[in-house]
Amino acid sequence: MFTGLVETIGTVSSLEPLDTTASGGGGTSLTITDCETILTDVQLGDSISVNGTCLTVTAFEKSWFKVGVAPETLRRTNLGALTETSQVNLERAVKGETRMGGHMVQGHVDTIARIIATTPDENSLVLRLQPRDRTTLRYIVEKGFITLDGASLTVTQVKDGEDGWFEIMLIAYTQEKIVTAAKKVGDFVNVEIDVMAKYVEKGIEAYFAGTAGGNMSILEKMVERIVEEKLKR
Repeated sequence: MFTGLVETIGTVSSLEPLDTTASGGGGTSLTITDCETILTDVQLGDSISVNGTCLTVTAFEKSWFKVGVAPETLRRTNLGALTETSQVNLERAVKGETRMGGHMVQGHVDTIARIIATTPDENSLVLRLQPRDRTTLRYIVEKGFITLDGASLTVTQVKDGEDGWFEIMLIAYTQEKIVTAAKKVGDFVNVEIDVMAKYVEKGIEAYFAGTAGGNMSILEKMVERIVEEKLKR
């Protein structure tokens, strides 16, 4: 588990195809350098978030470490677009005494989103993003948590629908600490939805699926109230 507070930015120094007969079953081995500050207590098998993707350390020295990236991960995240010299957000897995300054981040990327607009707002930067999987928009709410390339951020605006999108704002400090701020329109970022939204949805679905027909009036009353409020506006 992670907090979404990026510790440092690393640099991809090499990408090596993995033998398809090896235990990894193919994929790519990434070597990441310029990250001494997070390797002081690293051990083989530790989890490190690379652009928001939880990966396992397979080798390391003082200033670099390696991780294996499975083919499925390459397809579902922006890690498949990395090249030598690409920069990535890095965060170690949390310890028991870690301050939860961001939110609960699993390192499980739900989809990627394309940046469709970047707008300066004084010294801040607003990014508008459109997820590849539009169904994820139902979990994204204004002022809610979202993880982009491993960074815990706050949603400032959401538009639902087939052409839907969401926005986040990066303050000046954050722009200096994460790679996402340097991305341009057309670039992709990894997106992890706040897992609590999924639990809530599943709980509600299970409740109404198991209720008797008479109890469905609860849902009907909720819908009626929402419609009435909309009509009064």
